[in-house]
Amino acid sequence: MNLTIDTIQANIQLALAPVFLLTAVATLVTAITARLARNVDRMRFIQNELYSNHELNDKLRLHYEKEIIEFKTRGRLCTLAIFFDVLAGVLISLTVLELFFLQTGAARIVEVGYVVITFVAGLVSFVIALALILVEVVFAYRSTSWDLPTIDKSNKTRMY
Repeated sequence: MNLTIDTIQANIQLALAPVFLLTAVATLVTAITARLARNVDRMRFIQNELYSNHELNDKLRLHYEKEIIEFKTRGRLCTLAIFFDVLAGVLISLTVLELFFLQTGAARIVEVGYVVITFVAGLVSFVIALALILVEVVFAYRSTSWDLPTIDKSNKTRMY
């Protein structure tokens, strides 16, 4: 095993190249988590409106019930996207470790095939997460109700 400064530097550079992809993974997890948090907050508000002592007219009640179903779907899409994004992060991290061990010769167990498999699987998982977020965003836009019921300020009743 050759442990010169140049060899160590080259090994570290090779092993850390996929780390830039980990930055994208972390950023996407943050964005998805923010979307999921807003989704959960809205669901809690709607559930509070539906199950509290408020008198809701039938149209508003139906609107809220439909919205809850839509938010459940959006929540599932976000959760699935987080799963695939975290899986991508784990696979890319394994790729970094494998590259480092291969270059230093520290582990003869790791083969080049493992590096290819984990890196490609990580990229595929990342693309799936991106596709799921795209589906969630399109679904969110299409399910947006532009004719949301309003509140009559004079007698504080909800109108449609």
